[in-house]
Amino acid sequence: MLNKGVNMAQWNELSDVTGDRPFVVTAVKLLGSDITINGEFELPPLAGLKYEDQVFVSEFVRCHGSIKYMEKAFGISYPRSRTG
Repeated sequence: MLNKGVNMAQWNELSDVTGDRPFVVTAVKLLGSDITINGEFELPPLAGLKYEDQVFVSEFVRCHGSIKYMEKAFGISYPRSRTG
C-alpha cells in the first residue's frame, strides 16, 4: 500500500505516463532500511488504473459502497456520483 505522505504526486505522474500500457516494477526498497529487492514484480490490477480511478475505488471500498457516503466524500449528489 502506498504511504499517502510519500510520493503520491509521483504515483499520479506514473499512472499518467503508463496509461493503459502494462509495466513491471524492477526494484523495491524498504523505507528506513538498506534493504532493496531486485527483480520483476507485477503490480496488482488496481495499480494499473488511472490515479483518479484508484482514488474512486479506494473511497468506494472505504465507504462500503454506500452512495450516501460517496456523495459526502466527493461533495456531489447521487446522479453525479454515478456518472463520474
